[in-house]
Amino acid sequence: RGSLRSRPPPSSYSCSAPGPNERPIVGILSQECHFDEFHKFGSSYIAASYVKFLESAGARIVPIRLNLSDEEYDRIFHSINGVLFPGGGVDLKTSEYSRVAKIFYRKALEANDKGDYFPVWGTCLGHELLTYLTSGEILLVNTKTNGFSLPLNFTSAAKRSRLFKNLPNDLLHAFANEPLTSNFHVWSISMENFTKNEKLYNFYNILTTNIDNEVEFISTMEAYKYPIYGVQWHPEKNSFEWKNSSGIPHSSSAIRAAHYIADFFINEARKSLHRFPSEGEETKELIYNYTPTYTGTFSSFQQVYFFD
Repeated sequence: RGSLRSRPPPSSYSCSAPGPNERPIVGILSQECHFDEFHKFGSSYIAASYVKFLESAGARIVPIRLNLSDEEYDRIFHSINGVLFPGGGVDLKTSEYSRVAKIFYRKALEANDKGDYFPVWGTCLGHELLTYLTSGEILLVNTKTNGFSLPLNFTSAAKRSRLFKNLPNDLLHAFANEPLTSNFHVWSISMENFTKNEKLYNFYNILTTNIDNEVEFISTMEAYKYPIYGVQWHPEKNSFEWKNSSGIPHSSSAIRAAHYIADFFINEARKSLHRFPSEGEETKELIYNYTPTYTGTFSSFQQVYFFD
């Protein structure tokens, strides 16, 4: 008991382990600035919509900056309750974004193998990145899917999946019949390439697909044995991005759909009992230490966090 005296009282810091973690903190990976307009603000960025998306479900956010030491990434991993790999435009093989993602992906596999629950989410480029990290190959095909909102084609596995098994019937119907998913990608993982690749086929369960011309591509997947999830679409855009585009749906169903996804992932994060060693270290890493920049007049994002 003596060792507990220096800790803050439960109301201010400690979570009531071993129950669910009601103060989840999720890491969002930054990436190199690949837009010319961004360079004057910093060398890497996170679109603020990803931050708001997870905060809306009851999480706090730690930005995972690039070019840190392996020791720093290890410390962050053991302090956060999940990680999100966002969309963007950097190279899946050569970027620092990809290198750092690989560190967290491998740590997540190791942790989950030991019974230390740690969820991983990939959106758009992050979804494509998961297929690369799992297979070791770039298996993407070109699709004309940049700026379109689409309904989802659910597979027979979807209703039994962790991600969709609690989806209310009316929302399932809306997802399947209304264009609720925001697509801004020119690359996709085709069903053909996925099913031919043994590593992917054995690792991920396909939950939804979409079709561009003749190409059927995977739009939602979850790992069979790990809390790892990938969506080719952008759930964060529905509520928080306002570029005037038919590719971003803002209907009440679209907002409900986005909330369902955010709630699901943060409930996964609540199963992780990682925590910062002290309140001071936690405070120092939170996204609140950074101020987002209004970028809506010159980019597809309303606000962006920039990092040196």
